[in-house]
Amino acid sequence: MALRIKSSWHDDDQERSLDEITGAAAFIAWRIAKEKAIALHGEDFVYESDEQRFAVIEEYLLFQLAVMDRVVNERIGLDETQRKRFVIGTAKGMAAHVNDNALDLFGAGDHVGAFIKKLNERGADYADFGFTDEGPTYPFYRHLGWLVQQVMGDSQQNRWVIDQVMDKDGPEVAREIEKAVINLFD
Repeated sequence: MALRIKSSWHDDDQERSLDEITGAAAFIAWRIAKEKAIALHGEDFVYESDEQRFAVIEEYLLFQLAVMDRVVNERIGLDETQRKRFVIGTAKGMAAHVNDNALDLFGAGDHVGAFIKKLNERGADYADFGFTDEGPTYPFYRHLGWLVQQVMGDSQQNRWVIDQVMDKDGPEVAREIEKAVINLFD
């Protein structure tokens, strides 16, 4: 079942602040990441724990942030200051969603700090990959698939998760978040 994402504003004539846009982008990214983690289970891939499923959600979030950064730079054309504000604001919104949900699932802990550490690592990784008019390049998707496979393990049930993520889920996520970001700025 496809996830329905509302990415347009109710009142088209009203000007939206960058903070409003980043909040909406973070929420949309959270919903997409959560849905894709659930969809992997629906494709008969196996999670051994809630921590594993949550780590997959985080990988999808960080992939989306890298895609959004490229979109606002190359498609929206934000200047460097606005771009940084967008990426930082969206990352903070994602971290808030991670924290709220991790508190519910795992209890107290430094969930934001761990997410930000992973964000910095993934940001450096994804910076090396290309982005074209069609979206992320094959190595971009391959890296996401490899990261998800590292989280899920190489059991018999999860052996092909990298292919699922590279060939199907990653491109769907990239298309959905790119469309959403462009709509949020319209």
